[in-house]
Amino acid sequence: MPEPQASPQVSPALFFNTINSYQRTEALKAAIELGVFSAIAEGHTTATDLAKACAAAERGIRILCDFLVIMGFLSKEDGRYGLTPDSSMFLDKKSPAYLGGTIDFLLSPMLTGGFKDLTAAVRKGGTVMDQEGTVTPDHPVWVDFARAMAPMMALAAQMMAELVDPVANGELKVLDIAAGHGLFGLAFAKRNPKAEITALDWPNVLAVATENAAKAGVSDRHHLNPGSAFEVDYGSGFDLVLFTNFLHHFDPPTCEVLLRKAHAALAPGGRAVTLEFVPNDDRVSPPDVAGSPVQAVDAGAAIVLPPSTCHTPTTPNVRLRPSRPGPNGPE
Repeated sequence: MPEPQASPQVSPALFFNTINSYQRTEALKAAIELGVFSAIAEGHTTATDLAKACAAAERGIRILCDFLVIMGFLSKEDGRYGLTPDSSMFLDKKSPAYLGGTIDFLLSPMLTGGFKDLTAAVRKGGTVMDQEGTVTPDHPVWVDFARAMAPMMALAAQMMAELVDPVANGELKVLDIAAGHGLFGLAFAKRNPKAEITALDWPNVLAVATENAAKAGVSDRHHLNPGSAFEVDYGSGFDLVLFTNFLHHFDPPTCEVLLRKAHAALAPGGRAVTLEFVPNDDRVSPPDVAGSPVQAVDAGAAIVLPPSTCHTPTTPNVRLRPSRPGPNGPE
């Protein structure tokens, strides 16, 4: 007779960790605002030294840093704090991959406010924020996005350019839809001296892309097409049309409208390229990607026109959807 299997041990830890997760967010935010990680990188490793460097109370710094150790952002040995490899890379202001500035957008009231009544949003199936929300023309939140999120996208932009234009020595005409900070189009221009980039976005956002083009030294090959992706004339003859982190805001019919418009703007043999959140068909894996629809149903849905159209495609959807506007299907 088989031995009875032990029942899995139950625990309320997940409940309490989730309910109290706001504490982790605020602790990390405080550490970034105080400059704790950068101070440790400069050699201020004791609570006393950190308190002086960060203009804070020693007791407060000690409690905060101990919590950051528990969270996994710091190490602690013999009363001295140290950076983990991840913190050194992403939270030291002197690192080129610094992500601390993203909190200006990710923790902005425009985004967090949408989660204040998630129950109502779930009942509705879409945001309960103002009808147009962040889709209002020239909404300042997208300037915040462009400035804050650029460091997070720099590596992805570089990898996309290397993948799509590996030789990088031929004439290349690129249309960057919803360009934001402009880094995706600019990555092609920096690698390929013959690439010409047209950035499409709201006028106030394009000012950020223009600044980044100047920093990259490619202003003479960076052109602007201000306005809504649904309304402006794309032009024609493009070798590449970029849709980066954009299509997931819309349902399949709306995406097809955009993709058909993009297809009409392509030169013969041209390609549309997208970077997206694409969960598996089970819609629960991989976890980091599959969690994006809850942002869409609430805060993120304030981005779309109308809010109810927000849609995150699964892998089979991605394979099928782009094949309809063009004759050759996706690559």
